[in-house]
Amino acid sequence: MNHKKRKVLTFAGVLCAVAVCVGIVFTMHSKTTVNNTADCYADIDIEGYGVITVALDGESAPETVKNFVTLAESGFYDGLTFHRIIEGFMMQGGDPNGDGTGGAETTITGEFSANGIENNLSHTRGAVSMARSNDYNSASSQFFIVQQDSTYLDGSYAVFGYVTSGMDIVDEICEDAEPIDDNGLIAPEEQPVIRSIRIYE
Repeated sequence: MNHKKRKVLTFAGVLCAVAVCVGIVFTMHSKTTVNNTADCYADIDIEGYGVITVALDGESAPETVKNFVTLAESGFYDGLTFHRIIEGFMMQGGDPNGDGTGGAETTITGEFSANGIENNLSHTRGAVSMARSNDYNSASSQFFIVQQDSTYLDGSYAVFGYVTSGMDIVDEICEDAEPIDDNGLIAPEEQPVIRSIRIYE
């Protein structure tokens, strides 16, 4: 009787251990970098790939988020592309010229420490940050999604959110990319197209 009970308990223990292990594995694979202060989200729908969802952090980068949301809701990004893609680093888009030289009509203040503004968000995998020229306050519409940790950018570029789902899409796009120069420029006909960016709470 006791022997049978011990077997049942042992089997139950094994099942619990398996359940715990599966839970841990699932959690590890589904975990993304999400900032709890996110006040809205953006669905970036990329033609032929799917939707990348981003949690936007208006507390850490208020002007940057406001600018991005305004452009997205106006339809500015619809039909634009990701023109610069470097596997193992990032994918950059939002330029109406499609070559890294363009932007919206206005520029915004660079919300990062090198520009005297506190922003503790880091360029870890899944971070969404603003591209700019050498001028700290030159960011406009171009943004990039970090594929692999690039924390050396911290303090010099404004992270304003994190991908909550769709990093598999980022990986796929980066793997498919065939840059035509050392700076990651993608041929116009090969640039992934942003169908739309939808903002919601």
